[in-house]
Amino acid sequence: MPELGTLAAFGTLPGLVRQLSGLGGCTHPIRLDGHRTEYALDTTTGEIGAVLSRLTSESMAAGHLLVRCNNRRTTRCPACAETYRRDTFHLITAGLRGGKGTPEDVAHHPRVFATFTAPGFGPVHNRPDSGRCRCGTAHPADAPELGTPLDPDAYDYEAAVLWNAHAGALWRRFSIYLRREIAKRAGLSQRAFRQYARVSFAKVAEYQRRGAVHFHAVIRLDGPEGGSTPPPAWATTDLLTDAIRAATSTAQVAGPVIHGHTHTFAFGRQLDVRSIHSNDCRDTDLTDRAVAAYIAKYATKGAETATGTLDRPLRFLAELAQVQLSSHAERMIRTAWTLGARKDLEHLRLRAWAHMLGFRGHFSTKTRRYSTTLGALRDARAEYRRAQAPQAPDETTYVLSHWVFAGTGLSPAEAWLTASLESAPGTEGEPTHG
Repeated sequence: MPELGTLAAFGTLPGLVRQLSGLGGCTHPIRLDGHRTEYALDTTTGEIGAVLSRLTSESMAAGHLLVRCNNRRTTRCPACAETYRRDTFHLITAGLRGGKGTPEDVAHHPRVFATFTAPGFGPVHNRPDSGRCRCGTAHPADAPELGTPLDPDAYDYEAAVLWNAHAGALWRRFSIYLRREIAKRAGLSQRAFRQYARVSFAKVAEYQRRGAVHFHAVIRLDGPEGGSTPPPAWATTDLLTDAIRAATSTAQVAGPVIHGHTHTFAFGRQLDVRSIHSNDCRDTDLTDRAVAAYIAKYATKGAETATGTLDRPLRFLAELAQVQLSSHAERMIRTAWTLGARKDLEHLRLRAWAHMLGFRGHFSTKTRRYSTTLGALRDARAEYRRAQAPQAPDETTYVLSHWVFAGTGLSPAEAWLTASLESAPGTEGEPTHG
């Protein structure tokens, strides 16, 4: 309250309110220093003339230009996460029933919703469909012990962390095997398959309560040019489903050798593959809209939501003493930190991703021709806002803008690139957006 009183006394409170209102509720806006200058432009000679207007960060009520953080995590910024969720919903929906540059005929292509789970690393407290947990208790849905090991000392924490670290590579291997399995069922070679069909998908990663990553994916079978071309006559939902099951059962990646034990990673036995129906179908709950909403929900959540771990990187392991974590989450983090000290595991960057329990892949990924991109949706929204802005510059105006992150001297693009190089998540073999 004293700060508000000071702002009111200096007459800057109304300006600050106007500045904050343009953030859409962002709770952690990014502060930029710099200026935006408009000059008169001679359209005949191209020469820049007199200054028409000049906006500087010092002249703003907040002392900086404030822009949205655009963080996808609900725990970091609910407002920006909601925007990300909605964009993901439209991206997934466009790949299921068309729109945003994707033809509507894509709704008639074979498509399924598949869930790929992690293997087991030891018994955990759960809520089976019938009966009681192995501990003899019928746990309520909000029981804090759900997902935690029955015997922590016997639980394979090293394998659990390494599974998360290799999950992205395993998905990439699965996607290769899936194309092989489809081609085999169509009686085609892998090279010939590309001339007849293409596999398109969009997936999101989710953490189970035990801290293991699993994937939800929309997988679609298209013609050779993606959603804009019809699939061949032999392409059916049953063929796609059968190929997914076969590829899942054979895909695996080799892991490191730890204490004489060679790790090999494959998906768990619980695989769910179901056909997606149109919104007009009332006999099922797995419709276009339901699938898009389900995937979009998990696109804004991380390990901190399901497992109760951290939502930002650790600089020192001693920081764990300042936060409240479950013993299971803390042990996963400590295991990742310990493994991260090994020279043979440097490429996994486990210390940089200890807060994510070893997983360094992208949460939301798609193939290039599944549908539109998150970047295209953001550009369309920015273009709309520019069109609605009063006194937009016309062709006789030259605009010069220069903004840098407050206190760093780096431009927004340079700061983003620096952060990406320092903590770039692992790729999974397909174009990634968001």
